Amino acid sequence: MISSSIVDFVDRLASVQTGPGCANFFDHSVPANELRRQNLALYLQEVRERSPKILLLGEAPGFRGMRITGVPFTNRTILEGPPNVFGLFGPGKGYVLPPEAAGIAAEPTATVMWEVLAEVGVLPLLWSACPWHTHVPGKPLSNRTPSAAEAALGTPFWQALAAEFGIETVVAVGNVADRSLRRNGVSAVKIRHPAHGGRAGFKRGLEELVAAGAAG
Repeated sequence: MISSSIVDFVDRLASVQTGPGCANFFDHSVPANELRRQNLALYLQEVRERSPKILLLGEAPGFRGMRITGVPFTNRTILEGPPNVFGLFGPGKGYVLPPEAAGIAAEPTATVMWEVLAEVGVLPLLWSACPWHTHVPGKPLSNRTPSAAEAALGTPFWQALAAEFGIETVVAVGNVADRSLRRNGVSAVKIRHPAHGGRAGFKRGLEELVAAGAAG
């Protein structure tokens, strides 16, 4: 049973009017977006039941990852595959991929993220500074770094999740998240983003958090 507060959160996310080059893939204008809203609500419910202490705040969804699935740092392979070591995802949970997922290669960063989380033994809440897909205008199958204004539009959502989940530690995964947090008066630890060869640095940053007791 998905809580009403999570349903309300997803509805608020879907209602945001984003500008050109920023796709709200949860809105009500596209029928397949209902599947993404459902997937996100399921993910948030599953994670909340596991009481995470930290929130890892990334940059923005990629066109081969959350843009397709509706779930932060996931791809079609993760949603289709067996449950991971934390018991998340897998068949029988209610996750459903939209039709266009079949033609999109799986986002590699998502795979790296969950591999490292399993290796370190930490389950955080995952989210993005800008929770909508920022792309080059006119090129929806591309990724673009969110502007400061786009990240600002997303600020109330990571703030709401941190409050809803009782998060104790927010961690910036990369520079966009770090700037977003600092603009809002949050002096957070910044760790390497796992994309573009950042796996080792990301894992090292997580291990340091664990050693410091922030992720325990």
